Amino acid sequence: MNNPNYNKIYSDLIEKEFPERRKELNPLLSKEIKTSLEFIEIHRSIFTHQTKEMHAFNQKLHSYDQISIQKIIEYQRVNKINNIQTSKLFGISRNTLAKWKSQFPLSL
Repeated sequence: MNNPNYNKIYSDLIEKEFPERRKELNPLLSKEIKTSLEFIEIHRSIFTHQTKEMHAFNQKLHSYDQISIQKIIEYQRVNKINNIQTSKLFGISRNTLAKWKSQFPLSL
């Protein structure tokens, strides 16, 4: 199954909803979106002014690929931060992070 062309989707969205921010946001779309972390970063950049309710709803819809999960776990290990700090930084629950750490242990 092919992945959606997020670059095209976001380009169209910017053109339709945020034409005044086109110059600011186009550099984000210059490279291909390969991981869910890149996708979420672009999404956060576009939708900077969300209500708390909208943010909570969108957060429930996020999904992470294995590469992104491993990058999050590696970031936590390298920066020597705990699960609470990591979960706040990336907007995920502590339980999800703990589950990921048991499913995807880093090889040392």
